[in-house]
Amino acid sequence: MHITSSSGPDALRWEAGDTSRIPFDVYTDEGRHRRELDRFFYRGHWCYVGLEAEIPQPGDFRRTVVGERSVIMTRAADGRIHVVENVCAHRGMRFCRQRHGNQSEFVCPYHQWSYAPNGDLQGVPFRRGVRQDGKVNGGMPADFNPKDHGLTRLKVAVRGGVVFASFDHGVESLEDYMGPTILRYFDRLFNGRKLTLLGYNRQRIPGNWKLMQENIKDPYHPGLLHTWFVTFGLWRADNRSELRMDAHHRHAAMVSTRGSTGQAGGQAAQVTQVSSFKEGMQLEDPRFLDIVPEPWWQLGEQMPTAVMTTLFPSVIFQQQVNSVSTRHIQPDGHGAFDFVWTHFGFEDDTPEMTQRRLRQANLFGPAGFVSADDGEVIEFSQQAFDSKPQHRALAELGGSEVGETDHMVTETLIRGMYAYWRKVMEAPDAPEGGAA
Repeated sequence: MHITSSSGPDALRWEAGDTSRIPFDVYTDEGRHRRELDRFFYRGHWCYVGLEAEIPQPGDFRRTVVGERSVIMTRAADGRIHVVENVCAHRGMRFCRQRHGNQSEFVCPYHQWSYAPNGDLQGVPFRRGVRQDGKVNGGMPADFNPKDHGLTRLKVAVRGGVVFASFDHGVESLEDYMGPTILRYFDRLFNGRKLTLLGYNRQRIPGNWKLMQENIKDPYHPGLLHTWFVTFGLWRADNRSELRMDAHHRHAAMVSTRGSTGQAGGQAAQVTQVSSFKEGMQLEDPRFLDIVPEPWWQLGEQMPTAVMTTLFPSVIFQQQVNSVSTRHIQPDGHGAFDFVWTHFGFEDDTPEMTQRRLRQANLFGPAGFVSADDGEVIEFSQQAFDSKPQHRALAELGGSEVGETDHMVTETLIRGMYAYWRKVMEAPDAPEGGAA
């Protein structure tokens, strides 16, 4: 029996009534994608835009996105951080083309309207017209007020050196948005130490943006898909682990403590009896496994070697042993997204630790020893969804319920995310600017 979530020609059919079976149409319908952008990226939610370390000096800026809208993260002369939309208030041109830089003003090349870093309009050519033959031609109306024509400003929140923004100025506080469970993991990584920028990876993945959220909410695939993880014990099913969620089930943390390297024994042997395990695999450069525990890893009585935190809808915060990074999800239509990795360290890192972080970062990114697998399976999944949009995916490992666990053999985080997705997407339309 098929159970429909709502009436109408575009209603989704959730086979089991819950979110343990996910309709392929969730990933393939462009109209539904536009609704997602409005409800998850432009209203009622905080989105990641960058790190304070990317704009350390007054005048620094970085162009990025919220959903599919281009925005600019800036630092004004007084040191305050602003996020403004990259759309000229005059004729709507996307005026900033540079990825980053330093300048005291933004000038739209079309008609040279100029803006301060905080978005204030500060210059309009020919505002008072042009004097010719004893008279003034043209000009803006007498009641034109530059204060009414600045760039669209986003609400900004900064915590631990991480910058978030929202088009919705009525959005709840960032702390309430994360919730106490996820905030604990966020503050463990971003604990007040000054961040340093190490570099970027960028890739374009031909798949629906939610598939990357799913991928990081799927704790048991790393020990099956990734040869590197299962062979060297960085992430596999016998690792001590736990899965945590916020009260809405939209955000999650996957926490794991590295097991022994190589072949597991006893009852744990089944975790290496998979095709991705390569007992004879050796490293040409053993420094990739030069792992040094850091004091900030401590979490109660645990010392996790990996914590992957997904903050819905736009970002993943990664700690994989000594490699730390943010992963920014940037949708581009229902079937593709850009994925930007920002690798960072801490100002008090030794030169040796900085090199260690950079070396271990080779596990990740578009050609990473691990992450290249994820981009490929997402692409292949999207191809299948597009070819068979009336089918559904199965997320029944561990049952059909949603809840936290102390093991990895479950898809509970995916079910939880789609329970939240349904709640927001199936709600009646809210007024523009209101919380979803």
